[in-house]
Amino acid sequence: MFDGFSHSVMGASHEKRGIVCQDSSAYQIGDAYAVAVVADGHGSKKHFRSNIGSKCAVEATLETIAKYYENAEEFEANIKNNHKMITKHIEKQIIMRWNEKVLDHLDHNPVTQEELSKFSYDEFEDIPHESYYGTTLIAAVAGRGYTFGFQIGDGSLVAVFDDGETSMIMDYEESNPANITSSMCNANAASMFDSFYVDNKTLLAICVSTDGLYTSFGSDNDFLDYHTIIAGQLNNLEGFMPSVKNNLKKRSHFGTEDDISLSCVFDKELVSSKLDVIKAKIAENKRLAAERKATLLRR
Repeated sequence: MFDGFSHSVMGASHEKRGIVCQDSSAYQIGDAYAVAVVADGHGSKKHFRSNIGSKCAVEATLETIAKYYENAEEFEANIKNNHKMITKHIEKQIIMRWNEKVLDHLDHNPVTQEELSKFSYDEFEDIPHESYYGTTLIAAVAGRGYTFGFQIGDGSLVAVFDDGETSMIMDYEESNPANITSSMCNANAASMFDSFYVDNKTLLAICVSTDGLYTSFGSDNDFLDYHTIIAGQLNNLEGFMPSVKNNLKKRSHFGTEDDISLSCVFDKELVSSKLDVIKAKIAENKRLAAERKATLLRR
């Protein structure tokens, strides 16, 4: 029923500065669900292990969702009747699991002298241990006839419907300086999530991405059209993946030069049955894009 893909690429700015990729991404296909997840480590001075923090955030999400789906029928009945409460419980569990993971990593990998050398003594003493690993998180879960997701920090979540229409279900949150952005490492992180729930069988695909992808486009229209194009290629995922990987690499080098992660899950049967509709929508989007460009040129 479900399939998916995920990919992360290092931004040109990180390559130039010799910084590791701070992004992590993954997808997971279960018997009754599929999860797409990305995380973007903050990468600023006090978040010096955020590449590990983003990996832990992705792992914590997949493990938590899998745990909730151990009894899929019971979970589906509960979330359809009380999705707000269930989603909040999931978010809290992810935060707890993430904290366990990063503190376990710190326990087995104490702060090195090289890491300490970048701080004065007083400066370092003021940093909570969890902040070393600060990261954002965006996840979407596709179930049987419903979809839900949650986000903390910047990045984007785009739904593609079976008529080719696309929607950023949750508003894009502008990136803020890493010391004030919504983050997994904040003491009140569980209260900082945004979430959504859609009880709708017409969802074809859902994609989550770190902010490096969104900011590589000139407009929301172009960004959404990109996801329609992706939907039109999902029927041949194996052949499509080299192209999407190459495109993300180009965008990470010639856009904002930031790391980029993209993860997507989709309904395989719906993709196949609606391929003509999606291709027609792609053609329409190209026409509208040309009209918008012509209008701008006339001004």
